[in-house]
Amino acid sequence: MSAEALAIDVQGLNKFFGDKHVVADLSLQVRRGEIFGFLGPNGSGKTTSIRMMCGLLTPDSGSGRCLGYDILRESDAIKHQVGYMTQRFSYWEDLTIRENLDFVARLYEMPNRRAAVDEALERLGLTSRAQQLTGALSGGWKQRLALAACMLHRPQLLLLDEPTAGVDPTARRDFWEELHDLAAQGISVLVSTHYMDEAERCHKLAYMAYGQLLVQGTAAEVVAAQRLTTWAVHGEHLGELSQRLREAPGVEQTVVFGSVLHVTGADAATLEASVRRIAGGAGLHVETVPTSLEDVFIHLMSRATDNYQDRP
Repeated sequence: MSAEALAIDVQGLNKFFGDKHVVADLSLQVRRGEIFGFLGPNGSGKTTSIRMMCGLLTPDSGSGRCLGYDILRESDAIKHQVGYMTQRFSYWEDLTIRENLDFVARLYEMPNRRAAVDEALERLGLTSRAQQLTGALSGGWKQRLALAACMLHRPQLLLLDEPTAGVDPTARRDFWEELHDLAAQGISVLVSTHYMDEAERCHKLAYMAYGQLLVQGTAAEVVAAQRLTTWAVHGEHLGELSQRLREAPGVEQTVVFGSVLHVTGADAATLEASVRRIAGGAGLHVETVPTSLEDVFIHLMSRATDNYQDRP
């Protein structure tokens, strides 16, 4: 793949905070116009990784390029091409939407600020609310304002840290439609999320736990790489059944989804024998189902090593 086709190309990034190795030997490539999703538990190193890859945080070792610039020597140039949307809403609640965007435009020393703000308001459907105080906005409207602000200077790369946390499903859907429109224009997006439906909307995924990159690829590639088989058990009193199955040969994990129990393992034959003997023998309906991303990530997490476990 040519360097021009890559928005990000990093090798062997490491970061320590004190004696904690928060990111270990991260190597990753992100294409231009690609939505790349980062998944993993809180404290897994997702945000630190994203910030290092884009020159916002200096790694302790490693190298790479972002938007053609060296992440170690040309970080200032990268920052002018990046829009960063933090997990916590970080704009001024006692200013109107327009006043917030105008202030951001002044920070970037943008020429013709008014036209740029008008365009941002129009693009994100904020024009009718431009004079509304930001503190009175719902979570979905605050999200739109945050995206408008980080797009104001026309960046080539967006960094979004759990941007839809606490936002209603309709606002989440509209937000992702906007992200795909931006990607179609050649803008690259790095986004961290805990939502599996959002992960499936990314072009590529990376799953991190305790500072380690465990797997990366498309959603289908990530699922296929684990070579897991999953059975669904339908019925009642699944909590008790789950406990029994966890102790059976071939069963690596059990997860209850309402009235369905997913039973997963790598040894397909042994797993099937256990499910049919215990669940089928109890008269419950059992069937094989495609292994989901959620099944895979629970599996990966159960095998990750906590980088705090040796600390008092």
